[in-house]
Amino acid sequence: MDGPTEDATYTGAVQFWKKSSEPAELSEANIAASPPLGKGRPTPKRRDAEAANRRPLVGAAQNKTPEAKAKARSARSEIREAMLRGEERYLPERDKGPERRFLRDTVDSRRNVGEILLPAMLIVLALSVIQQDWAKMASFVGAYSLILFAIIDNWLLWRRAKANFLEAFGHLPGKGSASYTVLRAFQMRGSRIPRPALKRGDPVHRR
Repeated sequence: MDGPTEDATYTGAVQFWKKSSEPAELSEANIAASPPLGKGRPTPKRRDAEAANRRPLVGAAQNKTPEAKAKARSARSEIREAMLRGEERYLPERDKGPERRFLRDTVDSRRNVGEILLPAMLIVLALSVIQQDWAKMASFVGAYSLILFAIIDNWLLWRRAKANFLEAFGHLPGKGSASYTVLRAFQMRGSRIPRPALKRGDPVHRR
């Protein structure tokens, strides 16, 4: 019986090897070229992600032209001036509303001991460094007298503000109104924000 020759068997083996090896080589090349997906991709570190998020903002700030910077400064200056004048839409939430405006006017329409407390304390401090008995006594008596007068004056201020508020609005001031009034009374007149809208002695009305 005739069987296959040695050459035919060898040729078939060569053909079979070529056919099976080509797909394997292509698949390995594709896998190597493709990026890792899913869990195979490395997770970026938190600090790197935060730095990447901040980078565009820094770049945007550096790319501002001098004209844009000048315009931004002018806008901020206008907003601050409007806030100092007491324009409602530019005020922070704690200062908004007719009720807070009424309390500010009550403080600004009178002379308050609290507004001279800081300058007076500087004088008392200067006296305390003098190494003489009369200076030490004067600084001691002056400091405690000013504090006592300021407490009494602010108590009277709040009584007056509460009574006038009740008459103007028909109800007592809300929570936080007492501290809002007293803290403004302790500020020097020129440093108050918003600036005083009334002169000392002017009548206080709801507006």
